[in-house]
Amino acid sequence: MITEEQINDLVLQLHRLLPELGNNNRRSGKVSASRVLQETCSYITNLNKEVDDLSERLSELLESTDSAQAALIRSLLMQ
Repeated sequence: MITEEQINDLVLQLHRLLPELGNNNRRSGKVSASRVLQETCSYITNLNKEVDDLSERLSELLESTDSAQAALIRSLLMQ
């Protein structure tokens, strides 16, 4: 069973990882666990969108290049 102290430690770790909250941490003091969790969900959602956008752009790039270049790019990505 996870303790309240462990939960607080995990929330603090998330707080430090979030760009928005991490930078504001020093100026505004404490941030509620609820806000940290909301910001974490938002951040992860935005990262997923960025990954999808980049994947789409990469697919378009691979479609527009010749097969040798596309094979090279794929092999580099697999490393």
